[in-house]
Amino acid sequence: MPNGRRGGTECYWREWGEGAPEALLIHCTLAHSGAWKGLAPLLGRPAVAFDMPGHGRSGPWDRARDLHDQTTAMAEDFLTGDAPMNVIGHSFGATVALRLALQHPARVRRLVLIEPVYFVAAQGTEEFEAHAAMMAPFNAAIEDGRTVAAARAFTEKWGTGARWDDLRPDQRAALAEQITLVPAQAGAIFEDGPGLLAPRRLEGCAVPVLLAQGEHAWPVIDAVNAALAARLPHASRATIPGAGHMAPITHPEAAAEHIRAFFAPH
Repeated sequence: MPNGRRGGTECYWREWGEGAPEALLIHCTLAHSGAWKGLAPLLGRPAVAFDMPGHGRSGPWDRARDLHDQTTAMAEDFLTGDAPMNVIGHSFGATVALRLALQHPARVRRLVLIEPVYFVAAQGTEEFEAHAAMMAPFNAAIEDGRTVAAARAFTEKWGTGARWDDLRPDQRAALAEQITLVPAQAGAIFEDGPGLLAPRRLEGCAVPVLLAQGEHAWPVIDAVNAALAARLPHASRATIPGAGHMAPITHPEAAAEHIRAFFAPH
């Protein structure tokens, strides 16, 4: 696994295929670059995926910066080739991917956002309120410092479908240790800290965008994708059959089929 400093943080990454990477893959919270091992080989082009700050073998969230800022800085250092890259992000990684396209449109060829959790885009909808109610037990556990209960509540809603009690003890311990990275994202994904929803910003995006979600996505994800699609001038949408939130891990073949079709004209 290659390593080096990216965006000022010690970074580990994985590569698939021969030659310079043509696709940059950004994983979800509480995962690592290995989350793409099922999907990346199916893209039909060289790809690279990095471990976000505080994840996998990369350095920790430094707390001197917003987590979204630190992750974006790390990702930016992978967009340094001679040609623009295709960027694929999942969940929190998708929100970073969107930011890359808005900040560096000349360096992003095409953008795939799988289940983006930019919840602020759905603010004011019934789906947003239902999501807040659904996550109340998680938020209460975080406020009380009950990290195991918080990790359990979070993974039961946003995980692969595996039961908490069926996870290995070391997996449960790792999730509980990392779980505070979830509320660390709130300033970005609930308050639009990066300013992605500023007037005319999405409307000015010239990058083609695929907004994908699982067939069994939570309604708030559908509301987020609908809100983004309404403002992004070159957006299309796709539903991944049989999948929930963790589509790249649980349904890599179906997800890759949509991505390959989206990339096909270019």
